Amino acid sequence: MSAQTASNQKTMSIIVTKGSLDWAYPPFILATTAAAMGVDVTMFFTFYGLPLLLKTLDLQVTPLGNAAMKMPVMGMHMGMPNVVSMLPGVDAAATVMMKNLIRKKGVASIEELRDLAVEADVHLIACQMTMDLFEYDVKDMIDGVKLGGAATYIEKALTANINLFI
Repeated sequence: MSAQTASNQKTMSIIVTKGSLDWAYPPFILATTAAAMGVDVTMFFTFYGLPLLLKTLDLQVTPLGNAAMKMPVMGMHMGMPNVVSMLPGVDAAATVMMKNLIRKKGVASIEELRDLAVEADVHLIACQMTMDLFEYDVKDMIDGVKLGGAATYIEKALTANINLFI
């Protein structure tokens, strides 16, 4: 890539703060799509988003506090009242339903999207402070992850054309 092309390349940064199954999709879909369009993408994983970089994922979804979560059931979209969401086993059932829906509709898994991000040279930055706080080790993370702090992210964000907080 020439210096002229590099200086004209669009850039995007994404702060990833949530690590549930449903919240993992937006940052990875946006990052991989942008990278496929030639955008230089940086993803900064912090707090509860950091576990999305672990080699082994056990992503869950919870309908608790998510009034907008409506699943297609018997030809209609059915929501779940918060009081029902608090019952034991509801999160597990909601997770199974979501994973089945993802599989049935042919949506890529988070693991597949992460692999695409690595292949597309998306910069994956694990927040060093969060690593220390929650006692994670870099050997537990997927290959291609770099450690950095807030200053590392801010340097990228200050020059990015698009900054997203998810």
